[in-house]
Amino acid sequence: MRKLQMEELNRLSVEEFQEVEKKNFCLILDDVRSMNNVGSAFRTGDAFLVEKIYLCGITGTPPHREIEKTALGSTDSVAWEHRTNIVELITELKQNGYTVLAIEQVENSLSLTDFKPEPSRKYAFVFGNEVFGVNDAAIVAADHCLEIPQFGTKHSLNIAVTIGIICWDYVSKVMAR
Repeated sequence: MRKLQMEELNRLSVEEFQEVEKKNFCLILDDVRSMNNVGSAFRTGDAFLVEKIYLCGITGTPPHREIEKTALGSTDSVAWEHRTNIVELITELKQNGYTVLAIEQVENSLSLTDFKPEPSRKYAFVFGNEVFGVNDAAIVAADHCLEIPQFGTKHSLNIAVTIGIICWDYVSKVMAR
């Protein structure tokens, strides 16, 4: 067994990525403080063919050295937009047919293990601040809240890890149908 060389991975060029059909989902980052987490969202979004990343509130935007450190150029491939008001964005996305799911630990949340996405439906996943999580107004505006089951002593996961889990879960479930 050997590691594959970069040229053997058959990855898309930036131009090919921009032309290829994307998966039916977008990411919303609200008040994310860490530029490294923002960069990781771009890199993960690129890996899973996300339609778009919305950067809301105080979330940093490209170009920024700290974002690029983890994004590794994916800010050039993944479509993104900055929005000041997350509730207005959620309302607009819902009017455009998206089901909006906040990733948060709340009463009556849906466990990720029970989430059954419909391949024809469009989804928007909301990720909140590293300390305070998804803000209350966004939770109220969302259609549902998803929760990642956890079994240890800590009460949360890093946002970059959470984004990876959500993207993989969504894409693997949609591809299986």
